[in-house]
Amino acid sequence: MSMKINRLEIENVKRIKAVKLEPAENGLTIIGGNNNQGKTSVLDSIAWALGGDRYRPSQAVREGSVIPPYLHIVMNNGLVVERKGKNSDLKVTDPSGKKAGQQLLNEFVNQLALDLPKFMEANGKEKAQILLQIIGVGDRLTQLEQEEKQLYNERLAIGRIADQKKKFANEQTYYPDAPKEIVSAADLIRKQQEILARNGENQRKRENLHRLEQEYQQVTEEMAQLLKRQTSLEEDLSTARKSAQDLMDESTEELEKSITQIDEINRRVRANLDKEKAEEDARDYAEQYDRLTGEINRVREAQTELLNQAELPLPGLSVQDGELVYQGQKWDNMSGSDRLKVATAVVRRLNPQCGFVLLDKLEQMDVRTLKEFGAWLEKEGLQAIATRVSTGGECSIIIEDGYSQEETAAAPAPKANKWKAGEF
Repeated sequence: MSMKINRLEIENVKRIKAVKLEPAENGLTIIGGNNNQGKTSVLDSIAWALGGDRYRPSQAVREGSVIPPYLHIVMNNGLVVERKGKNSDLKVTDPSGKKAGQQLLNEFVNQLALDLPKFMEANGKEKAQILLQIIGVGDRLTQLEQEEKQLYNERLAIGRIADQKKKFANEQTYYPDAPKEIVSAADLIRKQQEILARNGENQRKRENLHRLEQEYQQVTEEMAQLLKRQTSLEEDLSTARKSAQDLMDESTEELEKSITQIDEINRRVRANLDKEKAEEDARDYAEQYDRLTGEINRVREAQTELLNQAELPLPGLSVQDGELVYQGQKWDNMSGSDRLKVATAVVRRLNPQCGFVLLDKLEQMDVRTLKEFGAWLEKEGLQAIATRVSTGGECSIIIEDGYSQEETAAAPAPKANKWKAGEF
């Protein structure tokens, strides 16, 4: 059973003179009144009574009172909490009549229920961490977030390098007519020498032909005496003609041109090779970037699945990018009532035994929103005690000059002071 407040009595605390209140078991109990009448003092008194000395007001005794504070709260299970006397000593009595102390109260009192603004004023990441811890996925989600951050930073660096590589590759000059490989001057010279050697051999054959022709002429003139020699020479001449008639000299012009332009050719080849290497590097980094994007998406899907499987305290409540999100809206975009719903639901999950929360300054809500919030509280079985600068019908009780309205009516007329300073 979650603990709630059945009734309370408060006297001489801060601005309060005497207030009695029986809040609704479920839903919203609004303490109304004008400014500086003691509304917030009621909440501070409850927090002090149940939360201990850490919530004790710095000036607990009502100004002008010689009577010490008195706080009396009865919980729905019969537990009685009292603070009274000069030192405001705590007395806690459980339903069986046994006395107990602050430790018993701490078992069911949620500190954030007594100080809801502490949760509401926390930054987005702190709220998200509180939620993640209470649903039991905080450590795993933190691990996934760190993994995502690491992958994101790695992808960011890779992306920058990929852009630089691509830009560098695009700026490189490319010569489509240049050879694919670096040209060797030695190879060109060797080829030139081979051609010159073949051309030399051709020249030798031509010279041999010329010599044979001259010799043939001479032999012809001496035909009568050298018929036998003539026949032999005719055979040699026939052979030589056959060997020389199809010969064609090769041109070294292209090689000579290549030799003279080898530095320019090789410059273009290197430029093309550099551009191809730059484009290949750019492609490699682009592929790495795409791979890291896939890894980041995988981690984000794991985060979403982890949250989807968790038992969240409020439908539509989640964590995105490390911040609390409700109905798709981050905290700074939520309406006032949605913020209260989220805060109340989260605080309740922190300690399910605590069935109440204290809310200050609900004047920011219009009456319709108050009704909607109250209906949600009733549906959730939650008790909320709140203050509001108003004296309208939405208020459960009106505080005026430190008294609840009914107490004001019943209070006797003030008597003239008969005591003097230093006398009690």
